[in-house]
Parts: sequence; C-alpha cells; structure tokens
Amino acid sequence: MFNYKDVLETIEMVEREHLDIRTVTMGISLLPCIRATAEETARCVYDTVCKKAENIVKVTADLSAEYGIPIVNKRVSVTPVSLIAAPFADKAALIGRALDDAAKELGIDFLGGYSALVHKGMADYERTFIRGIPQVLASTERLCSSVNVGSSKSGINMDAVKLMGEIIKDTAAATSDRDGFGCAKLVVFCNAVEDNPFMAGAFHGVGESGTVINVGVSGPGVVQHAIEAIPDADLSDLAEMIKRTAFKITRAGQLIAKEAAKRLGAEFGIVDLSLAPTPARGDSVAQILEEMGLECVGTHGTTACLAMLNDAVKKGGVMASSRVGGLSGAFIPVSEDIGMIEAAEKGVLCLDKLEAMTAVCSVGLDMIAVPGDTTADTISAIIADEAAIGMINNKTTAVRIIPAPGKNVGDQVNFGGLLGRAPVMPVHNQSANKFIRRGGLIPAPIHSNKN
Repeated sequence: MFNYKDVLETIEMVEREHLDIRTVTMGISLLPCIRATAEETARCVYDTVCKKAENIVKVTADLSAEYGIPIVNKRVSVTPVSLIAAPFADKAALIGRALDDAAKELGIDFLGGYSALVHKGMADYERTFIRGIPQVLASTERLCSSVNVGSSKSGINMDAVKLMGEIIKDTAAATSDRDGFGCAKLVVFCNAVEDNPFMAGAFHGVGESGTVINVGVSGPGVVQHAIEAIPDADLSDLAEMIKRTAFKITRAGQLIAKEAAKRLGAEFGIVDLSLAPTPARGDSVAQILEEMGLECVGTHGTTACLAMLNDAVKKGGVMASSRVGGLSGAFIPVSEDIGMIEAAEKGVLCLDKLEAMTAVCSVGLDMIAVPGDTTADTISAIIADEAAIGMINNKTTAVRIIPAPGKNVGDQVNFGGLLGRAPVMPVHNQSANKFIRRGGLIPAPIHSNKN
C-alpha cells in the first residue's frame, strides 16, 4: 500500500526529476496474417494491428491521468516482417507501408519490427528483404527496422555485417534531405531480445504470446537527484542509493504495465527499467556520471562509473519486479542526451570511448553521427567491433549510426524531439576493407557450448 510519503515522493519525481513511463509498447504476433499474396497479407496486417491496438492511445492517456505519471510514447512492435514476407520478399515493402499506415491510424509515434534475424546465415528471401530496407524507411514515417547479425551462441555473420554497412549508407542517401533520418530508425544488433519495448529496435519475438504489453520506464533525473542528496557518500553507499531509486522507479512501471495489459486485453510481458535520456537538461545519463564525480563524461573513469550505475539499476529493478526484461540498464544515445552532446562537442567523448562504455551498459553505439563520406566498410567494421563485444560478453549490443550526407566533423545533425541533435564525430581513416570483405562467420566463443 502507498502512504502519503510515497505519494508526495512520486509527485516530486514527476514534477522536478523528469520521471516518466517512456513507452507502453504492445507486441503483436503477425504470424496468423500470412496469406497467399503480399497484397492480401498487407491488408490482414493492417487490420490486425489496428484492431489489436485500437485503444492503446486512450488507455495510456487514462492511466496517465489516473496515476499522475506521464506516459510519453505509445508504440507497437510486431513479428519480424522478414518472416511474414518470406514467400514474397520482393514485395515486403507493401507490408512495411501497411504497418506505417496502421501507426498513423492509431496515432502512435513508432512501430517496430520491420526486422530480420540473420545471425547465423541469410536465406535468399532475407537478403532480398534487407536490400529493400533503405527505400522502405525513406517512404515511411513511423516504421522502424532492425537486423540481428550475431549472437553468443552462433557467432557473427560477417556477410550480414558487410551488407548492413551498405544498407546504412543507402538509407542515409535515401533520406539525405533529412540529415540521413532513416538511419535513426535502423538498428543493427547482436543478441537482440524478443521483448524490448524501446525503438528503433523493438520487435515481437516468435517465442512471445499473441498480444503482450511491455513497458519501458525511465528516470535519469530521479537517479541524479538521489545522488545529489549524498554528495560525500562513498561508492558503496552511492550504489545502494541508486539501487533503492531504481526499485521505486520499477514499481511505478509495473503498476502501469499490469493495468495497461488488463485494460487492453493483452498479457503483461515485462518492465524494461533502462535509464533512457532525453535532450532535456536534468534528464541525462551523462549528468548522472558527472554527479558521481567526473568533470566531463568521456574522461578516464567514465567506464567504471557507468558499470556501477548499470549494475545498481539492474539490482534495484530485479528486487522490485519478477518481470524485468528487455534491455534494462543505462542507455547512452549521443543525440538524445544533453550531457553526451556537450561532451562530444568538447571532444572529450569520442567513438573509441563510447565503444568501451558499451561493454558495461545496456546496448551500444547509439544515435552517433559520423561524416557523410564514411565508407560502408568502415561502418561494417564499427558494427563488427560492437557485435564482438556483445558476443563475447553474452549481452545485447547494437549500432545505430548516421553517416550524415554532406556533413563533416564539427557539423551537426538535428532530428528534433526525443531524437535530439548530434555533432558529427570523427572515425579512423585507416581501412578495414580486407577484413570486412573476407566474409564468412566469426565463430561463437567457447563459452557458447553450455549444453
């Protein structure tokens, strides 16, 4: 039961510390939608999504009003479309556009699942599907795409890694009039999870039930405020405070998740307690790290601070709920975090340091702008490095990188809203061409043999 102190504390977290439910995401299985033709399948996909999620905007608005906690985004994730479109991969764009139309009809901000899982190999239909991603993302507004190229059990599919470097370049070119915006809706994963509620990487896994509600809770400002209250604490006490704060945030998320699932006639899936920043000051993971004692995020000590933060968040969340899932930890998207933006502009935060940080945080190299003339092979090499971190450490890693058309180091891209702005960061000029073009499979590490 909540007492008056809990109520007052929650009000303060919402009004002063940017606590919110970042997203309520409905996962929908599209497997029953497969028909004899792409046209029939697309019609069924549209009808199914619109019917299953018809009340998601209303229900989340009602819950936000009743509990006094902002619910920022309403989203849908679907079965990886490469599976649904396998019989007619050359016409998969019809399904992509049907999903985008459904998202507009529902009034949600993003719909994820225009995805392919090719971590061990690529069938011809999957290759055809992936090659169509740039034009589909260029011709849709709310559709998001992801491709899983590796796992700790299977290794890294370097043929897929090479292809995704080309796809990212093509996507940037296809949306060059918007600073390569299509790339902000495209994620390359290693160890992708089936219940991630956050975009752009959300999809509804084939192991999930028909309709599921997954909730992403975010509270960087709440954690920062808690650390500010104990400026002289040692690191053990600091970790304990972060853990207790994550516990409170997760309980709020579970309350919303269970009630939303009940009202929407879906199963309650998971609570993802990731600290997801926004460009607003006071809602930044980077500023948490600086409050812990760093002059600027990216300096020496950053990886250690982030590791402690990530671990404490997970411990607090697992104490609060038996349904913690998704990614759960701390996100470091450069364009979406004011502290990261400022550190990158100063030159303190660089690509190499970000890569090191991804070894201990929730995901990977996220929302990073690089020069528009960066080669496809260089992008593939960045993806390979990140996938290797995920594979060896048995964790999810990802790359969401924007080779900004016509932009050079020191320029900026600006997407507005939650996607924010990003300074164009330098990449190494030395080539990895021969390595990437070898192709084949990087074998899984020895610890994958656990059976």
